[in-house]
Amino acid sequence: MNLTTLRQDIPAGLVVFLVALPLCLGIAQASGLPPFAGLLTGVIGGLLVTSLSPSRFAVSGPAAGLVTIVVAAIETLGSFSAFLTALVIAGALQCLFGLLRAGHFIALVPGSVIKGMLAAIGILLIIQQIPVALGATGDAELISLANGEFAFSFPAMLVAGCGLLLLWLWTTPVVKKIGVLSWIPGPLMAVLAGCLATLFVPALSQGLPRIALPAFDSVAALAAGLEAPDWLAWRNPSVWVVAVTLALVASLETLLSQEALNKLRPQNPPPSPNREMFAQGVGNLTAGFLGAMPITAVIVRSSVNVSVGAQSKLSILIHGALLLICGLWFSNLLNVIPLASLAAVLLYTGYKLAAPRLFIDQMRMGTQQYVPFLATIGGIIAFGMLAGIGIGIATQILCSIYKSHRNALQLTRYDDHYVLRFQQNLTFMHNPKLQKLLAEIPENSVVIVDHDNVEYMDPDVKAVLQDFGENAGKRGIRLSQWPVAVK
Repeated sequence: MNLTTLRQDIPAGLVVFLVALPLCLGIAQASGLPPFAGLLTGVIGGLLVTSLSPSRFAVSGPAAGLVTIVVAAIETLGSFSAFLTALVIAGALQCLFGLLRAGHFIALVPGSVIKGMLAAIGILLIIQQIPVALGATGDAELISLANGEFAFSFPAMLVAGCGLLLLWLWTTPVVKKIGVLSWIPGPLMAVLAGCLATLFVPALSQGLPRIALPAFDSVAALAAGLEAPDWLAWRNPSVWVVAVTLALVASLETLLSQEALNKLRPQNPPPSPNREMFAQGVGNLTAGFLGAMPITAVIVRSSVNVSVGAQSKLSILIHGALLLICGLWFSNLLNVIPLASLAAVLLYTGYKLAAPRLFIDQMRMGTQQYVPFLATIGGIIAFGMLAGIGIGIATQILCSIYKSHRNALQLTRYDDHYVLRFQQNLTFMHNPKLQKLLAEIPENSVVIVDHDNVEYMDPDVKAVLQDFGENAGKRGIRLSQWPVAVK
């Protein structure tokens, strides 16, 4: 680290901190957890995971993509302490994945399923945050809007609406052209606007739900405020289901973020996905022990880190240290933040994950892409993350088999000559198509078989070809390059 690196990494770390702060608080709030749990997760990701990670630019911390899993898991398991046990197990599984060099298996997950997973997360995030943006103070759900049980709050709606307007405004060319404003993150501006409304507009501040971050007078008070895992919960089978889901989804999101980051800022040699998975596993193990939230590498914060000129890990370490300082000594300042402002940040994040453009692009790519994409979304919303990903992968396999099966055999006519092309290895599943094509060949014709691309044919396929060949002479059909012996 030289002086030039230091000059670039310090401001980069400050900008990443300003982006991460509202997201850490908002993701914790969306998960139904204390805000300090979000800050603690950012600290663990920023300091511990960064120290072990092979990447110089990947920023780890709480991810919006895991909010729906956390909420559903705590509801299923009945307590946050039982969830922490699942998180410890998930961390251990990630470490095991890294040691077994399973990181390269990310290439086996179809792109349509990955995009469907992200879109489903965005949709669920929007559904979850709409009540908060409209003034919900408890665990109100979207369905309560329809049955008339919901109490709207004009101050919350106004704050959330202004936050969304600012987030949109910060993406326009007008703001980007202004040098000073372009360096200020949009989420931070949305949160600052909410804070100013809370402080200087009494009519809005009354009845406006806000962050509740505890103040810690000492290290002992901090330790007493942390929740410990319920170790007896390991006997609950649901804990293991949650652990496997967390390990798979967190690993998937981490490796996807790493792939995307490599395109933004290539590193030579590229960071090892196995080492990255091990680092994330250690981070989640620690998070489970200390009462924090799941950790992943997050592409939003990572891309900001790269875009503002970070040169080394120092920028990420600085961001982690600043999060720790805020949580320990500036809790009163953070308690001014309205929940509606954080809801606006998360609603905008959900929209970016499930943007209409994504659906349009998938539709244009054909049925082989949009059917698994939609199946993944529907499966996750209806049955949960792990089941939805499984449904998406199964749908993609079926679509691929159908497409492959459909194009495996082709019959072309040239006058009285028929060319039967075998495009790939044939199994018993190709028999119906093969029999249909053979039935189209009339008497007194010549059949030429192009089977250069075939290395294997099932015995059932050979039986169909042999049966046709044995009867060809009786129908006046001449065979050329027939792939099986004819008696």
